[in-house]
Amino acid sequence: MGILIAGLGLIGGSMAKSLKRAGYIADGFDRQEVAVRAVGQGAVRAVASDFSVYDLVFVALPPDAAMQFIGSGHFKDGAVVADICGVKGALERFVFEKPRNFRYVGCHPMAGKEVSGFENSCEDLFDGASVVITENAQTDKSAVKMLEEIFSQMGFAFVRRCSAEYHDRKIAYTSQLAHIVSNAYVKSKTACGYAGFTGGSFQDMTRIAGVDEKIWTRLYFLNRKNIADELGCLIGELQKYETALLSGDEQTLSGLLKEGRLCKECLDGQN
Repeated sequence: MGILIAGLGLIGGSMAKSLKRAGYIADGFDRQEVAVRAVGQGAVRAVASDFSVYDLVFVALPPDAAMQFIGSGHFKDGAVVADICGVKGALERFVFEKPRNFRYVGCHPMAGKEVSGFENSCEDLFDGASVVITENAQTDKSAVKMLEEIFSQMGFAFVRRCSAEYHDRKIAYTSQLAHIVSNAYVKSKTACGYAGFTGGSFQDMTRIAGVDEKIWTRLYFLNRKNIADELGCLIGELQKYETALLSGDEQTLSGLLKEGRLCKECLDGQN
């Protein structure tokens, strides 16, 4: 089976390496210097030029670049083309707006690092992680089955199937909101001179603050309604804590903390 990975950054490079570990060898497509480095390190076999010879194409590019690649690429009839962007609704609407000669499947690996680039990719990035596959009435079931098998061989422990709309609502909360909160948290003037005053909670809160604004701004805007809804909910909850503190209402504050603790226990029970 001929496999192409378009985009050899952290995720695409890790896909190439995990596929190689599983017994596959993909070709790659990226900026010349990145693609040549990936070939030189043996992560991919060759730099791709003719996209029409591949049976499976993973598109590991930012959303706009992914849509441009998918829209302008010439793919083999019946090939499986799977993007792995962090938003799914926009990609799905773009692909299905007209007939295509390939089988599109939206995917989203739930794994990553705070750093980016091929140099940070690794073969075990997906070990034990989950991957989301989005589908609708137009999604080819045999293509989904093939991807599930390959993902398992790559080290993923769990495949979650859902609609693109459901994915985008959940990711707005579990990922995108968390990055925004972390990014805003480090803007406090109190953060200066923190050395010696931090523990695990500070590390947890700041770990994902350093987002790449060139990539994440567009991701947020493609899912802005869902993110804005989650932000509004969070701001409303935070205001309750602020009100209790400013008014000296210790009983209300205790109740809010208890409510949060019980919610966390409920979430833990679902895992």
